Amino acid sequence: MAIDLKPEQQRVIDLAVQSGAYRNPEEVLDQAFEIIREQLLLEDWMIEQREAVATHIEKGFAQADRGELIDGDAWVLPRAVPGSNRGGPTGA
Repeated sequence: MAIDLKPEQQRVIDLAVQSGAYRNPEEVLDQAFEIIREQLLLEDWMIEQREAVATHIEKGFAQADRGELIDGDAWVLPRAVPGSNRGGPTGA
């Protein structure tokens, strides 16, 4: 298959090869296509998870409306500081 590249596309490929990160233009394109595949898979996953995430967000807003809030520092700090015994909601 032969494709025509725009000058800017060719320049990007040439620069990538000249940088030494790739041995040839095919490696540059292989990497580009792999990135595109990963993005498409992530997009598919995000679409699949959208409803679950929306449900969690709605649940959180409902809890906040009822006043069921947790101080951020009280929850994060015990988990971020090794050996800290400041109990959060899980007593960690």
